[in-house]
Amino acid sequence: QVQLVESGGGLVQSGGSLRLSCVASGSILSVYAMAWYRQAPGKQRELVAVIISGGGTDYADSVKDRFTISRDNAKNTVNLQMNSLKPEDTAVYYCNARIKPLGLPAANYWGQGTQVTVSS
Repeated sequence: QVQLVESGGGLVQSGGSLRLSCVASGSILSVYAMAWYRQAPGKQRELVAVIISGGGTDYADSVKDRFTISRDNAKNTVNLQMNSLKPEDTAVYYCNARIKPLGLPAANYWGQGTQVTVSS
């Protein structure tokens, strides 16, 4: 079984910083793209940032120049450094990864989510 486990959420004041981490574990053969999504109350889940195995990245316009996604391929981890946080960044943040487990086809996997709350 493949699992994604996030950590690092919490409560921070506007203008502050948080760092989210996500580690993939299990019988993993390959990890392809890794990403962070978020879902605010009453809104649809949206893509925040994505990083491919070669290191290329892309960001939602709303977080460009404030958030940085990175990964450690050896440890199957993905991180999201969030700076200059705003109240509108408040959401549950989910880790997502496309993974090929041993003996199974590649599929998208999700973490359980971690709450980020930014107070004004």
